[in-house]
Amino acid sequence: MRFQLADRVKRLPPYLFAELEKIISEKKQQGVDLISLSIGDPDLPPPSFVLETLKEESANPKNHNYSFSQGEPYFREAVAEWYKRRFGVDLDPKKEVIALIGSKEGIANFSRAFVNPGDKVLVPDPAYPVYANGSTLLSDGIPVSMPLLEENDFRPDLESLNLSGIKMVFLNYPNNPTGSVMTKSELKAIVDLAREKNVILCYDNAYSEIAFDGYKAPSILEVDGAMEVAIEFHSCSKTFNMTGDRIGFAVGNSELIEGLVKVKSQIDSGPPVYIQKVAAKALQSYVDGEPPEYLKWVNRVYAERRDTLLKGLRAVGLEARKPLATFYVWAKCGGSSIEFASRLIDAGVIVAPGIGFGKYGEGYIRFSITQPKERIEEACERIKRALTR
Repeated sequence: MRFQLADRVKRLPPYLFAELEKIISEKKQQGVDLISLSIGDPDLPPPSFVLETLKEESANPKNHNYSFSQGEPYFREAVAEWYKRRFGVDLDPKKEVIALIGSKEGIANFSRAFVNPGDKVLVPDPAYPVYANGSTLLSDGIPVSMPLLEENDFRPDLESLNLSGIKMVFLNYPNNPTGSVMTKSELKAIVDLAREKNVILCYDNAYSEIAFDGYKAPSILEVDGAMEVAIEFHSCSKTFNMTGDRIGFAVGNSELIEGLVKVKSQIDSGPPVYIQKVAAKALQSYVDGEPPEYLKWVNRVYAERRDTLLKGLRAVGLEARKPLATFYVWAKCGGSSIEFASRLIDAGVIVAPGIGFGKYGEGYIRFSITQPKERIEEACERIKRALTR
């Protein structure tokens, strides 16, 4: 008996990270010592107060019932309070905040609420594959490439940006995979254009708290007029090293939030209650908009790792810019990113080929710094040997 996948699923390209997971699993079974600088899964533990709260809240039987589809009121209030302290943005927790089972889930489901078959969605390239695939293609939309080129510091070319005929646009800064950032004035230009063309802005701000060298990432909702057209996605995954706990949130225009609530009410029952209580406690650890000492320590660790990796890459002739945010380094490999990544796999180093992030990612490699400094140093030695054979 043969079964046919739906056409929308057939249109999906292979998911890069699923393929990498297979390779890692096979190599480990062969006994190969692998250093994975590919998938952005933090190796650092969550803060102790998060783990302690998790023990307490998960032990309470009352916290194992269904949650509201929009999330528990106290969690939405904690998100609104965090946005006020961190970004100076006022939110109505009843209408402008929703809990997510990780921001990836929210990004994918949001398109189901607003994208009709054949609608065009402007998607950055290179970019997190979920924007084009899990979100747009699985909603029968048409992804339209928005090139992020090195000559523009991996930002949209605002002079040539055309939103005519576009239903929705995705933006992600601090950016995965390039590590690039955008200024408020640049965001303002896009917000103004979206308002003029009646286009929905989806802003993925998952990496705002992983920042270095004094940089402080903005929320797009800080921009005048953004609340008219924008929804912003965020997560506790990167900020508090809670990737496996699957807790995120979206905030912004009440009509956009309402649409996402309608979709989610049909397909899930919200994140676990105890995880929402833990996440609320984590967000409340900010004081006067400043992160807790734990997060400051995490960023110092990442900054040191970033510098170590950059030194090693440049020593073997690989060009890479010093990112102000995220835990990624985007390096130019010159030729086929798949072939380059394959050479490194043979040397025991796993990296993410740029082509996996889109057409304009070809010729680049994304390195993750979610490994201890000593392992990054060893990876650089292995890369050196692989490239000088």
